Order: sequence, then C-alpha cells, then structure tokens
Amino acid sequence: MEEKKIDISASIVLYKENIEELTHTIHCFLNTPLKKKLFLIDNNEKSDYKNSFNHIDIEYIAVGKNIGFGAGHNIILNKIKNLSKNHLILNPDVSFLPEVIPNLIKKLNRHEIVSMIAPKVIFPDGKHQFSCRRYPKILELIARRFKFLEFFFKNYIEKGKYNDKDLHSSFFAEYITGCFHIYKTKDFLRLQGFDERYFLYMEDVDICKKIERLDMQKLYYPKEEIIHVLKKGSSKDFNLFLRHTSSAIKYFLKWGF
Repeated sequence: MEEKKIDISASIVLYKENIEELTHTIHCFLNTPLKKKLFLIDNNEKSDYKNSFNHIDIEYIAVGKNIGFGAGHNIILNKIKNLSKNHLILNPDVSFLPEVIPNLIKKLNRHEIVSMIAPKVIFPDGKHQFSCRRYPKILELIARRFKFLEFFFKNYIEKGKYNDKDLHSSFFAEYITGCFHIYKTKDFLRLQGFDERYFLYMEDVDICKKIERLDMQKLYYPKEEIIHVLKKGSSKDFNLFLRHTSSAIKYFLKWGF
C-alpha cells in the first residue's frame, strides 16, 4: 500500500494573497520532480482563486469563509490518509529550487524519530530568517513585539533565536516556524493536524509541542534553503496583533507559563 502512495502532498491556505507571489510558489512546487498533489484551500468568501490554477496535480477547495490557518490545513486530513507518504505545509509566499523537497524527504526518512523536517529560511534580500527557535517565553514575545523593549530583554531574544548554536548545522529544534514543514503523513495524521483553537499564529509552536508528546523530533536542516517573504502582519495590523495576542494567551494556558 505504501508503495502506491505518491511521494508528497502539500496544502496552501489562501486568504487575500498576492497573486504573483502565490503563482510563483505554486510553480516551485509543481516543478518538484516527484509524484505530487497540491491542495489549495481558499478561505475567501467569494472563492477568489477558483479558476486561477488549473492543473492535473492541483485540487482546489473552496471553504466560503475564513476558518483560519490550522483549520484550513486540517481540511485535507482525510484526503491525504491513503494518498501520500509525506505532506508539506506550505505558505503562499515561499520559493525554492526543484531539488529542495526531494532532498528534505530523503533526510526525513532516514530517521525514525523525526516526524517533521524544515530547511533554512532566508529573506528575498538574502538575509537569514530565524525560523528555528526555542519555545517562547512571555517576556520574549512582548519584547519582540515592542521594539523599544528589545534592549532590556536582549538576552531573552538572543537565546530564543538559538544565538548560541551554529545555524549552519542541522539539529533538533524546539520549534520551527510554519512556512514550510514537511511531515511524514502518518505522523501528521497521528497529530490530528493543527489545534484549531488557534485561528492564526502560534499553531506552529503548538504542533511542535505535540510532536514531542509523541516522543518524536523536529529537524532543522540548513543544507537546503527556501526564500520566504514574511509579511509580519501582526506588527502592522492591529486586528492581526489582537489575533496574535489571543493565540499567545491560548498557548500559555494550554502548555503552561
């Protein structure tokens, strides 16, 4: 049965996306030289992308309302159960070379203990993006949100970014930001996907905690890299800031302070 499954499925949750960025991300995935399937989950009310991407390897799913990041990705849990060996959680503003996914899958499947793998992430200008981090502390989150506090809590922030580690080498990170996660599909199903209590933000931290509950690991693997635009919406939009704050409260209530 396992041999008949495709190599990789992927899901992108869509909501008011930049069409050029999204198109580029989709092309990057379709250029991957593996048997694959991409699910586009449209959280817009008017099914904005219904006829935008017609391809044999793409399945479009119109939700009709914004149900959030985690719930959007979870829609395809039953669809991938007997479909794929590995599943990619993909943001709509990411680009990568054709060999990235195959190389990550090879590394992922060398280790029984590893449920999820993620590459090095860089900004479009080539600067390093701190995508692997230690589990957040309240003071760290506050200091990262309000720039004038960074000086006073510099040690918290630097420790949270693994400033004491060589980020050119792979290691088991506490959590890895959710723009590009490749899971063994069987493990993603065991996790039951994302906790849908988080509408947006912190669901990637939460699922990393859940992986540890399975006595499994998350591997940061910087030999492969991707480019991520990273909108930083909650630092620019007050409503998104409230979403982020709400999710942080839910996270600490669930896992402890």
